[in-house]
Amino acid sequence: MLVLSHTQARAILSTHSGGAAGMEISLDLGLSLASVLFEPYGVRLPDGGCLSWEGVTVIAGDENGCYLLEQTPGVSEIPGVYDSRKIQLYSELTGRAYSLYPTSGAPTMLVSGLPMHRIKDTDPYRDTLEKIKAARPAGNVLDTCTGLGYTAIEASKLAHVAHVTTIELDPAALQICRGNPWSQALFDNPKITQIIGDSFDEIASFPEGAFTRIIHDPPYFSLAGDLYSLEFYRQACRVLSRNGRLFHYIGDPESKSGRSATAGVIKRLEQAGFSYIERAPRAFGVVASKDFRL
Repeated sequence: MLVLSHTQARAILSTHSGGAAGMEISLDLGLSLASVLFEPYGVRLPDGGCLSWEGVTVIAGDENGCYLLEQTPGVSEIPGVYDSRKIQLYSELTGRAYSLYPTSGAPTMLVSGLPMHRIKDTDPYRDTLEKIKAARPAGNVLDTCTGLGYTAIEASKLAHVAHVTTIELDPAALQICRGNPWSQALFDNPKITQIIGDSFDEIASFPEGAFTRIIHDPPYFSLAGDLYSLEFYRQACRVLSRNGRLFHYIGDPESKSGRSATAGVIKRLEQAGFSYIERAPRAFGVVASKDFRL
């Protein structure tokens, strides 16, 4: 999988203009480095294929997109010319537009123009690690909103996590994942089970006490208000095991809307049966348990 954003494309153009014959650059949005060569037609890639200078220039000019490099159909198994395709989709199911958005670290996903991770003064990967730290994943974990899969992937890496079940409403979002180098473990890790469906409906199908941890990282309230509802919290409390733990991402606790949303969430969690609730300001959320003090 070869994916570039403006960051890598601009570095390639700058180095080429300086007269270099090639360079080391990431071809997977920062996960690794590879050697490329500069030729009159374009950039020669490690597999022998080539991306034209025109293609590099297009990518360099787009600060809001990530581009998957795809080989132009030709003679079988002979590396040739690569085209670039912006990683974006429109979902007929939800009426939402999805795209992969580059950051200084791992990319985030834009859903109808809204980023699904914190990107101000942080990046999506560090944002995910804060959520994992607050959730303290262990045993069987329920990740209610897959998104790009970062939460499920990081939770699955922990030795004391037996399995992660992750739910995604929209298959289009998973198509974005397939074009994201940072999301690939979502598809090949046996500790992760994917479910396509609405978390509001799917959570009712799990048996009581099925999960040791729940990581609830819903979209904005305007996109998924039912995932902030009393009925959903009652189901979360039901499927959480004794001495289990829920982490609920809400938003910036210092903002006016964040303070109001947090107060409402805490009230409904208490009504749903959670006895112990604490704020987790670094992770922009709250943690809750129904059986023990946190």
